[in-house]
Amino acid sequence: MEGIFSAPQISPGSYTALLFLSSAVLAYFLGCFNGAVIVSRFILRDDVREHGSGNAGLTNFYRTFGGWLTFVVILCDVLKAVLSVLIGAALLGQINNWALLGKYWAGLFCMLGHVFPCLFHFKGGKGVLSGGAIAVMIDWRVALVVWSIFFILAVLTKYVSLGSVAAGALFPVATWFVFHSPVLTLLAVGCGGLLIWGHRENIKRLLHGTERKFSFRHQKTGEGRP
Repeated sequence: MEGIFSAPQISPGSYTALLFLSSAVLAYFLGCFNGAVIVSRFILRDDVREHGSGNAGLTNFYRTFGGWLTFVVILCDVLKAVLSVLIGAALLGQINNWALLGKYWAGLFCMLGHVFPCLFHFKGGKGVLSGGAIAVMIDWRVALVVWSIFFILAVLTKYVSLGSVAAGALFPVATWFVFHSPVLTLLAVGCGGLLIWGHRENIKRLLHGTERKFSFRHQKTGEGRP
């Protein structure tokens, strides 16, 4: 009778796998809560993806709608990245103090949820703001590199996409120089690769000289439909 009522034993390997899976699932679904889509659909009763570039990102939201709700979009995308990284660090930190690994692991799945959200037909944003918040949560040195190159290129050229792509490319480079870890660098490649993938159309336009420069003036709703 004792065996019937005793709690089942979980092997260390199964427990580790459960922590990895839990952090991945939680981070992914947090990433799915796209600020631009939520604000445009449920507050403005519109869909940012039907305007401008068709992207569910901060830049397209600002160009289309502008206004104070832009800060709500920023808050949503930053908070979900912060929560994802904290969850990853807390869960995987229980295993041999793998908190840093947990940050990168959860960050990757948060980016996956942002770029390919199952809640919004896998049509999400480009991951610039969430990726930047993840970098800040991981390490200030990594964040300094990626944010510096982003701001320098975005300010000098007025191409937000150029700064974003450069930041994504430098994320794994900065990770390697700071931590010298192949595993962390590989996860950083995944995060940076998702950001670059989200900008693939922008890259084509940059190469052809047709990419739009950023302006603080937002277009009227309905302009620039694809």
